[in-house]
Amino acid sequence: MLPSIDWTRPWYASVLPARGRLNLQRDTVIAALNLQARALDLRNPGGLPLGFVPQGDLPEGVAYEEFIGATGGVPTRDNLHDFFNALVWLTFPLIKRQLNALQAAQIALSGVGKSRGPARDGATIFDENSALLVLRDSDSGRALEAALRGHDWRSAFIALRDKFADGGDAEVWLFGHALMEKLVAPYKAITAHTRVIFAGDAYFVLDAAARRAWLDQRVAQDLAQQGLTTADFTPLPVLGLPGWCDGQDDDFYNDTAVFRAKRKPSI
Repeated sequence: MLPSIDWTRPWYASVLPARGRLNLQRDTVIAALNLQARALDLRNPGGLPLGFVPQGDLPEGVAYEEFIGATGGVPTRDNLHDFFNALVWLTFPLIKRQLNALQAAQIALSGVGKSRGPARDGATIFDENSALLVLRDSDSGRALEAALRGHDWRSAFIALRDKFADGGDAEVWLFGHALMEKLVAPYKAITAHTRVIFAGDAYFVLDAAARRAWLDQRVAQDLAQQGLTTADFTPLPVLGLPGWCDGQDDDFYNDTAVFRAKRKPSI
């Protein structure tokens, strides 16, 4: 099932601890995932124990999100896409649970149709292709946000490059499992839908596990209180992040097919 994956790549840092706890030499993938789900006491939005089940357990005509909300079972196929999805459940369980709650609530309200609506669209994009960008709540953090939202890539990735260093004002955690799957064979144009979270100085002195837990709780709480739409994201060409790709010189960032200018609003 699993091809050779370079787990040392920076984009897998968020799920690397979860991957390391799995014993895939001893257990089948679903058995290994369920051992960790039980150890973490994962729950679905209704409080049922959450675990991973074969795709065949999903009845025909029942929506994936609806099934998770009703049973606690996460239908899981024998492929990379679903493997990364499971790793994210083991890494950010509160966010995943809140996304499932948002999806299930919309399905209960409107049913499953061709049009998902802005809330379900936002939740789907978040689940599949998002990154979480944590910025220090400071003038320099706000300046970096403005550069990214304005597609001022040279300011964000060159002039403010040091802000992404350890102990700086910014760090990126990948969340979307489809995004992780694409990065198995990375190419320059891969772009994440990015959610920006501001954090105080206390966050940046926590160890990685504590930062991960803080982020899981904070984002889940924000989603519960504020909901979600597609307007909540800003694009981020992830291989432009300092240190995430070789050859990040002027020519690299001058590639306007990847580092695009912000579209002017139509009149």
